[in-house]
Amino acid sequence: MIPEAAPLSDWLAWLETLSPSEIDLGLERVELVLERLQLERPAQLLLVAGTNGKGSSVAMMSALLRAAGKHVGAYTSPHIMAYNERIVVDAVAASDAEIISAFEAVEAVRGDTPLTYFEYGTLAAAVVFAAAKLDVWILEVGLGGRLDASNAFEPSGSLITNVSLDHCEWLGNDVETIATEKAGVMRAGRPAVYGGSPVPRAIITHAQEIAAELRLAGGDFHVERDSETAWAWHGSEQTFNGLAAPGLSGEFQIHNAAAVIALLVATGLATDMTPELINTALSGLRLAGRSQELSVGGSEWYLDVAHNEAAAEVLAQTLQSASHDGATIAIIGVLADKDLTGLVRPLLPHVDRWIALRADNPRAVPASELSRQIANQSGRSCLAAESVQEAVKFAQRLAAEDDRILVTGSFFTVGPVLRQLQVNSQSKS
Repeated sequence: MIPEAAPLSDWLAWLETLSPSEIDLGLERVELVLERLQLERPAQLLLVAGTNGKGSSVAMMSALLRAAGKHVGAYTSPHIMAYNERIVVDAVAASDAEIISAFEAVEAVRGDTPLTYFEYGTLAAAVVFAAAKLDVWILEVGLGGRLDASNAFEPSGSLITNVSLDHCEWLGNDVETIATEKAGVMRAGRPAVYGGSPVPRAIITHAQEIAAELRLAGGDFHVERDSETAWAWHGSEQTFNGLAAPGLSGEFQIHNAAAVIALLVATGLATDMTPELINTALSGLRLAGRSQELSVGGSEWYLDVAHNEAAAEVLAQTLQSASHDGATIAIIGVLADKDLTGLVRPLLPHVDRWIALRADNPRAVPASELSRQIANQSGRSCLAAESVQEAVKFAQRLAAEDDRILVTGSFFTVGPVLRQLQVNSQSKS
């Protein structure tokens, strides 16, 4: 048992020892502990699943609801800089004390039920949200959907952003099998939105089988572009004209926003929303590690957590469209269960120099092995950095005045590099 008055860092280290597996899909353990907690549930609980775009969608959903006067809790994972980012109440990350108190509440009723790190954190988020007496909880699905810990909660509506190949070891080796798992977040008689295109047959079939109220992008709602930055949202119940592009950069964010609006409309949460409210809520939105641009140490940095082929293709499109005259140096770190070939291939035309780094996760590919694979695939030499500090130094030495430094491949790569950049900036100030 964790000692009394232990700091959050000790709690987090202890949680990693509770389960022999980092990922252990199944709802029975979470449902058992959740029942013991006897938490008061909110009027609305929304689940956000999908392969890519979940974090952005949760952020936009929360911003829109808060702009409409709702008190909102948002649970996401993994974090970029600090664990507290995972549990947010009205745009404020939970304090160490609040998280520790929630962990203590879970531990008080857990008994001998084994929980993974993610399951424990999901239950703790619910404890924090229940104590805050919020109007809406938004829970990001961690892996898949059907057997993910977040699916132990009964949603009033669900969003599936898109489906592509990722986490194949646990979810399946083809899009339809993965879609079957993600379709598990839908509920009978409840609204569900699918924001991607094309729509996997498994999504439609499951919705029909359980009589979920499925709404599809391009059919039940659609985007109309007025210009490069202006757009309109059209659905059967409501229309929002004169919308500005979200503050989160990338063309794809408009489609993420469209799916978010569709879910809020379907669940009755958009009744009082106007184009002005939507623009105000979304225009200033920023997320660390998602198409994030920084100027540090005389170099231009671009950080994006793309960690699968679909996300890398979107990142490649963004790099292509961005105005840039110089070379691109990429720092990359990848987990071993990812399709490295699929992740790197879309970036090859846009990267001039590569630096391999071991991501900060036990499942990460070692830098030397990653360097070898990238060199073989790209036909270019790839440096292997022994540490985050060394990777940053390599990149800064290679970068000329007009060059940019890309950091990508994993949350567990972008987060440590971003922290190192902050340390470097503080040491020079």
